[in-house]
Amino acid sequence: IELKSGILNVLLKTGTVFTQVDLWLGLSYCDGKWKKVTVIKEGSVVSASMNELREQTLEPNVQQLKVNSPIYMGGVPPEIQSFYKELGSEQGFGGCMKDVKFTRGAVVNLASVSSSAVRVNLDGCLSTDSAVNCRGNDSILVYRGKEQSFYENGLQPFTEYLYRVVASNEGGSVSSVWTRVRTRESVPQNVPTPSRVHSINGYSIEVTWDKPAGVIGVIEKYILKAYEEDGPNVPISSAELADTSMLTGILTGLHPFTNYAVTLTACTLAGCTESLHALNISTPQEAPEDVQPATAISFPTFLLMSWSPPKTPNGIITQYTLYMNGVLVYFGNGTKYVVKDLAVFTPYQFLLTACTVAGCTNSSQVTLFTAQLPPSHVDAPVLTVLDSRTIYVQWNEPIEINGILDRYILYIAKNEQNFTKWNVIYNSTELFLDFTIQQLFPGTEYLIKLAACTGGGCSISEASTAVTDESTPEGVPAPKAQSYSSDSFNISWAKPEYPNGIITSYGLYMDGVLIQNSSQLNCYAYGLAPWSLHSFRVQACTAKGCALGPLVEARTMEAPPEGTVDIFATVDGSKEVQLKWLAPNKPHGQLTHTVFVTGLFYADQ
Repeated sequence: IELKSGILNVLLKTGTVFTQVDLWLGLSYCDGKWKKVTVIKEGSVVSASMNELREQTLEPNVQQLKVNSPIYMGGVPPEIQSFYKELGSEQGFGGCMKDVKFTRGAVVNLASVSSSAVRVNLDGCLSTDSAVNCRGNDSILVYRGKEQSFYENGLQPFTEYLYRVVASNEGGSVSSVWTRVRTRESVPQNVPTPSRVHSINGYSIEVTWDKPAGVIGVIEKYILKAYEEDGPNVPISSAELADTSMLTGILTGLHPFTNYAVTLTACTLAGCTESLHALNISTPQEAPEDVQPATAISFPTFLLMSWSPPKTPNGIITQYTLYMNGVLVYFGNGTKYVVKDLAVFTPYQFLLTACTVAGCTNSSQVTLFTAQLPPSHVDAPVLTVLDSRTIYVQWNEPIEINGILDRYILYIAKNEQNFTKWNVIYNSTELFLDFTIQQLFPGTEYLIKLAACTGGGCSISEASTAVTDESTPEGVPAPKAQSYSSDSFNISWAKPEYPNGIITSYGLYMDGVLIQNSSQLNCYAYGLAPWSLHSFRVQACTAKGCALGPLVEARTMEAPPEGTVDIFATVDGSKEVQLKWLAPNKPHGQLTHTVFVTGLFYADQ
């Protein structure tokens, strides 16, 4: 449907059939008044009318019209127009529309249902001088010259103008058809401050305003903005309202118990203007949000409770209420409280409630434990000797653990150290109730005690005693033989490195003969020859058997030789004598010989 050169042209295409209706209007529509245009398709008849003028066409081959796509009024977008070049659509409509109605349904409010609007006033025409601007004989000459383009300024915003070109030469002149254009809107001026702001609740407000005066163009939308009074110059919340017939809007997303400055922004296609002043409002208090559960420092029989204010208080906190296992234990304005007379390592459920004058909010429920203590009593372990080097240890779990059992520790000490040095032989979190101690020493008395531990510490039992089975000694030392005279020895020795039981006797062998068998660690041997060589070896015995130590050799001290020294002299020339002699019968040591010669000797010249 097009209005062109005084003709209302209706072109209908169904399938491959074109139907055209032309209604001559002339300039009768240019009187500044509203005109009602009706286009009807009834069967094969297509008609168009404006007020009392009407024209129709009969087309037997016209098909049924089914509309299943968007409807464009006032113009066709370029991306659509390129597909329907045969329609010959020219410049978009540059006037005003209202009260659009289809056969079925109510009157359409184009301002609320349209997806876009270009150069069209959808709420009614603001210009009242269309009759003057529409008349061809009232036109004003705006340019004379030879150029093919012209820029005109000083026009009124959002006003419809008609232009035509007259080309002249010596032979005469010819005029183009009238071309209709409309100037763009101006940015709204003097946007008023909202007239009334009313709090719906702490999160939303209702804003009322008056329609801006003197707006040239179509108001496309209103925007409400809320700023925090002491915050940055950035709106905390805003709302766009496309239905410009409504002068009331809801602004949401606000914070309770906060001061806001509310402004109004009016927008045309040319731009937006915000009111210079704002209307202040304080949102009311609401129940708190993000109430955090209470925390505690745990002790065995009491909890030191504390909590922080809600992350979003939404007002002034008037009271905190603390519940333990559903029972009220505290209410007031404080943020700390000690819950006493509790059982050791026991779970308790706590719920915190924070309140403003508007209401209360609960935190999530949290379970807190009192602190652990060491077990009340630990029984001594039960010891079973398996052999000379192994003890099997068993124990029972403590009756009163006072927490979560964390580990068992076994301590061991032996009599060689007078039970003063305790070593850890077992330390495990596996919580087994037995352990086998290996690689012990035979015939040794051991003390073993058990520690049971929780997060609160350890408790140690009394010690249990066990003696490993005896075996033959090991590490029997070599004796020390010292001679202080030429006919005797003082022999001494130490205990075996590993007795492996109770030493019942020590035997001393000299030259392979047992000369002493007692519990003593020394022996005196006498009646021996001077400088005589003897061998010694110690034997240590337990009830399980005996073991020999290494063999050592020693000599008695020397004594003066006994007997005579027989000497033999042989003359060997005029100046030499060769001497030979025999050792004494009893040398009693390592001999040294000295020869004494008396008489005359030659002197060196």
